[in-house]
Amino acid sequence: MANVTRSRPLSPHLQVYKPIPTMVMSIVHRITGAALYFGTVLVAWWLIAAASGEAYFGWVNWFFGTLIGRLVLFGYTWALMHHMLGGLRHFMWDMGHGYEKNFSTKLAIITPVVSVALTVLIWVVGYLAR
Repeated sequence: MANVTRSRPLSPHLQVYKPIPTMVMSIVHRITGAALYFGTVLVAWWLIAAASGEAYFGWVNWFFGTLIGRLVLFGYTWALMHHMLGGLRHFMWDMGHGYEKNFSTKLAIITPVVSVALTVLIWVVGYLAR
C-alpha cells in the first residue's frame, strides 16, 4: 500500500504520539511486570537459602539488610503494588467499567500516587512489626 499523502507514517511509533497518562501507565505496567520476574528470582533465592542452611541464609539476609538490598526490596515492593493496581484497573475494564476518558485519566494519575503510598505503608508497618 503506497503512502499517498507522504505526510503520515504508515506505521506510527511512540514518537508520533503525545504521551498521555493512560499510555504512560500502560508502559509502566509492562515494565513493572518485567521487574516482578527479577523480584520473584530474589524470593526464590531467599527460600533456597533458607532451605540450604543457616550460614547461607544468614548471608542472604545480610545482603537484603544492606542499603542496596533494601533499595532492591523497596523497588520490588513498589513494582508489586503498582502492577497490582494496574491489574485491578484492567480487571475493571474487563468488566466493562471505567472507559470514560476523564475517569480513566484520573485513575492513571492516581495509580502511581497510591502505589507509592501503599509501598511506604507496607515498609512502615514492616519496621514497626520488627
